[in-house]
Amino acid sequence: MSFDLNLILRENIKKLVPYSSARDEFSGEASVYLDANENSYGSPLTRWYNRYPDPLQRKVKTKLSQIKAVPAENIFLGNGSDECIDILFRAFCEPGKDNVIICPPTYGMYEVSASINDVQVKKIPLTPAFQLNLPAIEEAVDDHTKMIFLCSPNNPTGNALNREDIEIILNNYFGLVVLDEAYINFSRFRSFSQELNEYPNLVILQTLSKAWGLAALRVGMAFTSTAIIEVMNRIKPPYNISQASQELVLKSFEEVEQVNHMIQEIVSQRDELKKILENIDGIQTVYPSDANFLLVKVHNARSLYEYLLTKGIVVRDRSNVSLCEGCLRITVGTAPENKTLVTEIKSFMAQ
Repeated sequence: MSFDLNLILRENIKKLVPYSSARDEFSGEASVYLDANENSYGSPLTRWYNRYPDPLQRKVKTKLSQIKAVPAENIFLGNGSDECIDILFRAFCEPGKDNVIICPPTYGMYEVSASINDVQVKKIPLTPAFQLNLPAIEEAVDDHTKMIFLCSPNNPTGNALNREDIEIILNNYFGLVVLDEAYINFSRFRSFSQELNEYPNLVILQTLSKAWGLAALRVGMAFTSTAIIEVMNRIKPPYNISQASQELVLKSFEEVEQVNHMIQEIVSQRDELKKILENIDGIQTVYPSDANFLLVKVHNARSLYEYLLTKGIVVRDRSNVSLCEGCLRITVGTAPENKTLVTEIKSFMAQ
């Protein structure tokens, strides 16, 4: 058996005639635009913002293609990765009938999107080493399992999944494998984005919110086959990435060196912060991380979380999440922010 997109695509999506916007019917440059019922006099901000944006974000994808070494036709841009996730559910999962597999602890939006779309979630927990339980995943797959979600580096544990385990799933499962690489820029492991041609059932999610520091713009990326891209484009809202976001993203792409410098600094601060935290009494474990955060197991995690709030420091309490009992997830900050954090943690532990 091999991967066949039509076997997992919803019947109503196969028949779907997508909304055709004015800018879908015309692409290119013109001097007079009278096709989309826009305000021809401009806006209070600038004349640029009275026009609808490119619905397929062609300029952004062309530049992104050069940066990521992925053909533009294999790139989908979403209003955050969350939109990409939701579109995959709407395309491939029959409500009340199909299921997906997730491997907790992991990113919470997979389950939220499943619930919104009335899709059953099968939870196959990671091992105590935060790796995939391949036999359990294999046993959980049935004829209605349309997608397996994998997050590497994983949130909230911070570690990368074993590459060989991901390859085993890709080679032996014939639904979609959705590999979330939101934190890949902070990892020493290479992305799977150069292997799209080998795996027609692979969808890679990345984001501009983390390494690129553009969380407020809400731009997520999916790298996958042109057949899956075509399906996603059929479903997405016509103008899902605003003109302002497209312009700012393009401007950020001129500063690749600065982004690389920030990544190096974050990784350096992460490693330094890990060493310091490991030597504080009361901290039990600082787990290895390939991301821009650390999972830290402490005595009285909730109390420490609340104490830090009183000092104006916000971290994420993960102590009630399976396999993360007693843990806080701490994003790596700037050197001064990390110093303040360490000082307050020491003060709490000394009480």
